[in-house]
Amino acid sequence: MNPERKATASPALELDLSFAPLPESKVLLIAADPGDRQLLTSADPWQHILSSWLKTIRCDMNQQCPEVVRLTPAASLGLQFTDDASIAALNASWRHRDGATDVLSFAALEGSMVLPGCTSIELGDIIVSIETAARQAQDHQHGLEQELRWLVSHGLLHLLGWDHPDEGSLGMMLSYQQHLLGINVMVQPLADGRGDATNKTTNLR
Repeated sequence: MNPERKATASPALELDLSFAPLPESKVLLIAADPGDRQLLTSADPWQHILSSWLKTIRCDMNQQCPEVVRLTPAASLGLQFTDDASIAALNASWRHRDGATDVLSFAALEGSMVLPGCTSIELGDIIVSIETAARQAQDHQHGLEQELRWLVSHGLLHLLGWDHPDEGSLGMMLSYQQHLLGINVMVQPLADGRGDATNKTTNLR
């Protein structure tokens, strides 16, 4: 039985999201579904999704979250969608590993000192290869939307200090990702292209 989650009130968080979409020419080759295309090209859905996740994490005292993140009124992070070639270059430069990977995280809080009275913090950057994400979605027999949420949630937890050096910590991290996806909101495209946020329970990976 899972232990009861202990929640506490945190101040409202204003999220400043820097979003770098996949070029439209590549989006058309990868995503046929209008909802998937919106997730690949628009910051609005991710603003809803990431704000929802951060609110959940900040209020869950049973889970790892830096105290400065729990208390800050504002935070910023970057989300970039790219291709296999670009993420492979980053993987080689920063992790000294050959080949493409699905998601990379560059945490800004790691090893940095937050000044007293600071009203906004930088969390870091999440970079996702859409080509790898599309292949993994097929392998897991679910949609691209779910795979993108899975990878971005994994990247977000890394920005907050989570890591998985062993099977036990990996299992805990993946379990909490499932929790985040299960309580998330879905942003559905409207006829005019704007997003409409509705509650959604996601099929878990």
